[in-house]
Amino acid sequence: MHGILRSSFGFALMACFALAITACDSGPKEPPPDLLKSQRQSMERAKDVEKALQQSSERRREEIDRAEK
Repeated sequence: MHGILRSSFGFALMACFALAITACDSGPKEPPPDLLKSQRQSMERAKDVEKALQQSSERRREEIDRAEK
């Protein structure tokens, strides 16, 4: 019976030790990497290019309208 008590106590002690180790926090963690950052940047650049093309097209139309008058 003494052996059973000792093995149960040893198991409980090891379980507590394992829980204590896994519960320890290693400090603040880095935020996860932004996996879509490059795609968002590409979309923003594409939107800027589209806006520039629309403005250029509008200026040409206005110049053509003025030249026709």
